[in-house]
Amino acid sequence: MPSSDSALPSTITSLRNQAIARLSAAGITDPEVDADLLIGHVLGQSRGEVQAASIMAKPVSKADAADIDLLLARRSAREPLQHITGRAPFRTLALNVGPGVFVPRPETEQVAQFAIDALRSMPDAEPIGVDLGTGSGAIALALATEVPHARIFAVENSAEAYPWTSRNFAEVAAPNATLAFGDLADAFVELNGTVAVVISNPPYIPANAIPRDPEVRLFDPAHALFGGPDGLDVVRSVSATGLRLLRAGGVLVIEHGELQGAAIRALLAADGWRTPATHRDYTSRDRATTAVHP
Repeated sequence: MPSSDSALPSTITSLRNQAIARLSAAGITDPEVDADLLIGHVLGQSRGEVQAASIMAKPVSKADAADIDLLLARRSAREPLQHITGRAPFRTLALNVGPGVFVPRPETEQVAQFAIDALRSMPDAEPIGVDLGTGSGAIALALATEVPHARIFAVENSAEAYPWTSRNFAEVAAPNATLAFGDLADAFVELNGTVAVVISNPPYIPANAIPRDPEVRLFDPAHALFGGPDGLDVVRSVSATGLRLLRAGGVLVIEHGELQGAAIRALLAADGWRTPATHRDYTSRDRATTAVHP
């Protein structure tokens, strides 16, 4: 519940301390980070500026304190921080997100690096990269901005997500990035056999699994989460599309759950891919599998 007006704190110090305690009691994993970002969102300040203002016990107006109080109530109800602020950081980008689109995760930044490194290693003057099921556009736009000599194509089939995707493509305005609405199974047939790198962060949660985090369970779109009975239905489609799009020696990168590496390596090997290999993220959990087009 939002606080009563009379109980609102008068300094950033007391406001920040109350916010951290409130978010911690709600089970937020990093209450200090979220408190700083929510306060900063209202005040138009960076996290460092919020911390400095707290150290100096700077005053906060009743109007700003009330606005922050409302945002804290939303976050305490486990609404994703990114939905509240409307922005999600991803590598060098700040993306627009909200209901209907999957919020990009920090671990996906590392997965994108595999595709970025592969594109940079290609001898082509303009290597082609394809992001299958781009969601917010995070991976595709990271590739386009960080490998500016590449040509990047992205496809998304969710009518709820696509407005967010379009908005991000328009805002980033990377001249080498192309967005299409459609199913990844038959996307970009005009590129068959010419692509250097295909990457996907597909829905991979098994249909009967229940995500632990309320932010995922209650707010992320099911379309972006669940991948059929074993979680690999869309992965199978990504494998087939990758074989169609990639040229010989092209690289496939798939993000997946921490327990799916062996199953995906077996799936890719059965489809004829060379050297399937699973890679761990910074928390030592299996996070991505790569393979090379035969």
